[in-house]
Amino acid sequence: MKSRPGLLLAALLLTSCVTPTPPAVEKPTAPVLPLALDESFQFRKFKRFINQPELFVPTRDESINFERARVNFGALSADEARQRQGTYFDFFWRAKRPADVTVRFEYRQAKLGNAVRAQETAVSQAHGSMKSSFAVIGDNYIWDGPVTAWRCLIIENNRIVAFTQSFLWR
Repeated sequence: MKSRPGLLLAALLLTSCVTPTPPAVEKPTAPVLPLALDESFQFRKFKRFINQPELFVPTRDESINFERARVNFGALSADEARQRQGTYFDFFWRAKRPADVTVRFEYRQAKLGNAVRAQETAVSQAHGSMKSSFAVIGDNYIWDGPVTAWRCLIIENNRIVAFTQSFLWR
């Protein structure tokens, strides 16, 4: 059998387009850090999906239907389905040089006023296109309400090197 280096190279490039990061960890406090923006890091885009089945409107858009099915897949009981309700965030970002960074998602919820909650994920040797996912779901979402404002930070050496935020963040 002949070796096909072109196909192997194409498969390697396609699998390395976006590297997912480890799962996020809830943090009780979000310390204030100095801002030192670095052009080596940048947010490219973000995606938000609100999973609240009672508000779903029937649609012919296959991407929306797929996202609904993906998030709710495997929920066998009503309690499992309830624990998946909430808001899911995906942030796509780029690191032009290898670096050990922390991606922090800070958010406010409707019933908590100005209280800020945070989730973090550490990424070692981040380089190239990356994806970080965060979710405010389950009891956290049901008891404290929907996310009203958010921001996402890339932190290197306890300095904020890149950020993106919602219009309502202050």
